[in-house]
Amino acid sequence: MVSIYKVMQIFKKEIFQILRDPKLRVLLFMPPIIQLIIFGYAVNMDIENIKTAIVDLDNSVYSRDFITYLEFNKYFIIEKKYDKATDIVAAIDRGEIICGIVIEKDFMKNIETGQTALVQALHDGTDSNTATMVVSYINYIAFSYIKNIQTDRLRKLNAKLITTGAPPIKISSILVESRNWFNETLESKNFFVPGVMGTIMMLITLMLTSMAIVREKEIGTMEQLMVTPVTSIEIILGKTLPFLLVGFVQAGLILTVAVFWFKIEVKGSLCLLFLGALIFIVSCLGFGLFISTISRTQQQAMLSTTFFFLPAMTLSGFIFPIDNMPAVIQMFTYLIPLRYFLVIIRGIFLKGVGWEVLFPQYIALSVLSIFIFTFAVSRFHKTID
Repeated sequence: MVSIYKVMQIFKKEIFQILRDPKLRVLLFMPPIIQLIIFGYAVNMDIENIKTAIVDLDNSVYSRDFITYLEFNKYFIIEKKYDKATDIVAAIDRGEIICGIVIEKDFMKNIETGQTALVQALHDGTDSNTATMVVSYINYIAFSYIKNIQTDRLRKLNAKLITTGAPPIKISSILVESRNWFNETLESKNFFVPGVMGTIMMLITLMLTSMAIVREKEIGTMEQLMVTPVTSIEIILGKTLPFLLVGFVQAGLILTVAVFWFKIEVKGSLCLLFLGALIFIVSCLGFGLFISTISRTQQQAMLSTTFFFLPAMTLSGFIFPIDNMPAVIQMFTYLIPLRYFLVIIRGIFLKGVGWEVLFPQYIALSVLSIFIFTFAVSRFHKTID
């Protein structure tokens, strides 16, 4: 039978231990806010102001108009103009530009005669995401440029036909209206900031739980707890409940910053959000407790936490889509609690979905949390015996 009184005594001791250390108080609440702000601004997949160099081998009216098209948009900044393509390659090697555009000879002639006008794009492929976006931007601008030329030609041709009394040529067109659901502005912060909430909660609760119990072993107070009339489960509850509370406080702080600083609207239920946070924190406490059972020093606990955290963040879908991973790697992602919590928090933040959509994630996260925590408790019991 678990004694609530004994659990609360250990709970009060841990809370006092946290609050009496001013450095620990700052460490608990300041880094999450700083990390959230850094991630919110630094982790950005929106690509603008691409440093670009131009080689115009045609030097015609059409080629100069095409360069103007490139200059008057938010994607490209024309840094340099060269005479030959080899200069672009050298500039990319030096890191002076990201993209180089070569307008081939007979550019104007091919357009006027209805042939294919060639434009070569050279870009730095070290960042595959940037390279892919650069290609799509250039294709979009080239399509818009050619479309405007054709429209202008048909307008002039119709003007001539009208003067001769012939009926004008009708242009068939397809109008595509697109709308982005959930993240209408396609801003990266709307996707990453909710995810940062999960990663920060996981990191802090892992570190605190693993190091707190190992610290007791290092300073010798664990033996004192063992000889007191307190069971293993009471020790575990008393030492993990404070960190559960800390995790909830951090979730509230991060949520406040996301809403009032980054202006990200929570479209779903806050109750469901904090329910998911509760289950997720329990799983993190279980992992932290397990790490404490295999670590003898705080340094070992810190290294073990880092060893677990980095793969967990990578495989969770926080940055890299899980669907793009190999099938074997995708199987391992089902063992990562952050995977399910990210679906929950992004679904509530961005989509506003409720229990009817998210209940598979809640069920999976609950089962995983119960298993992890139960296994960690059994390991802890064996350790103190």
